[in-house]
Amino acid sequence: MNSKTLVTVIAVALLVGGGVYAWLHHSHENHADHEAHAAHAHDTAAPPLVNGQRWETDEALRTSMLQIRDAASQQQGAALASTTKAQVDYMITHCKLDSQADAALHGIISQLLTGADMLNKAPDSPDGVERIQHALQQYPDYFNHPDFLVNEAVAK
Repeated sequence: MNSKTLVTVIAVALLVGGGVYAWLHHSHENHADHEAHAAHAHDTAAPPLVNGQRWETDEALRTSMLQIRDAASQQQGAALASTTKAQVDYMITHCKLDSQADAALHGIISQLLTGADMLNKAPDSPDGVERIQHALQQYPDYFNHPDFLVNEAVAK
């Protein structure tokens, strides 16, 4: 194969590959933005509350956090990781929070995803469970979710 043909084949492969990649990841654009923000928020404190008022929640956030809370007291390992990731995906996809509340949520999302990743890598990881538990315990400190209580089994 001559060099001109080789260059053409490589160029076409890159264009096709880039198009396929863009098509596969287009629907996850919002999710990727949240994950990118969450990654840098991993060890940072949540933004301060405005006048001591907790951030308002939306239905997707409340539903997802209840599902994760319940899973944390009933599931372990890969099952807990799967439920956590699915619920984080749901809350991100259906997010209707204002930008400040959304930004405040990134630290909690980061902890949830980090815990889930740890459990996927090592299903018996106490650190993975601890990350998820910590996020669940912090959530009502920053977000107005009436009657959200962390289960005793989770609070250990």
